[in-house]
Amino acid sequence: MNESCGADPIGRSAVVGERVTLSYGSRAAIKDTSFAFPAGAVTTLVGPNGSGKSTLLHATAGLIPPRPGSLTVLGRPAESGRTRVRYVPQVSHVNERLPVTVKEVVTMARYAGRGLLGRLGRGDRTAVSDALERLALSDLSTRHLRELSGGERQRVAVAQGLAQDGELLLLDEPVTGLDLPSAARIRAVIAEERSAGRTVVFSTHDLAEAASGDHVVLLAGRVVAAGVPSDVLTTANLSAAYGGALLRTADGALLVDQHHSHQPTGDRPG
Repeated sequence: MNESCGADPIGRSAVVGERVTLSYGSRAAIKDTSFAFPAGAVTTLVGPNGSGKSTLLHATAGLIPPRPGSLTVLGRPAESGRTRVRYVPQVSHVNERLPVTVKEVVTMARYAGRGLLGRLGRGDRTAVSDALERLALSDLSTRHLRELSGGERQRVAVAQGLAQDGELLLLDEPVTGLDLPSAARIRAVIAEERSAGRTVVFSTHDLAEAASGDHVVLLAGRVVAAGVPSDVLTTANLSAAYGGALLRTADGALLVDQHHSHQPTGDRPG
């Protein structure tokens, strides 16, 4: 394991995992690993299919308890449900069939603290309006999800995450397969969150995307290495995570052969 696995370049951590094992039933996706995500920075999670990226995001959002181990998010146990986390999972194809408008979807984010029958105040309406504007969705606010492109639906999902109250934003492969304008808008929002002093964690399959973060966590059913991109995304570390799935181009660049990217034994996709 890279020496920097627990390093925190900002000097304080938003998320700390100690000897964490994360399982679905009897199958462990991440085994006995420790890590820290720095506060006020962008952390990227990268690794082969089935390496535990989505699983780690689920756990950070409080959806999967560590057993054994401890996972602390913003000073509280992740599973407590009181960690002020905004979580944007991968967009499901089911979402596009829901008979709701863009604005209604984003407004749903404000019901968490008020219940479905609670009245929304000026602050709620402002949060929704700001989220729509930041994702360039204001002109689409009355459109139904089924009328949108895949990139537009992904921007709606991110807008819903932004409209929530929270200090930590989790994004599961937020730009994978998107059109260039949608991907650029989401990347801009990530940069804006960082500039505002908030913490962002997102997963990706793209090594160049992973290198754009302040802090990188390389996964393969465990933390293979963590730290600044130049220390983590080395040939040795990538070979340990991806095995024979690495390809070197004529100019010396490393690429991942996704078709041969191995899955750690017993893991789920992600």
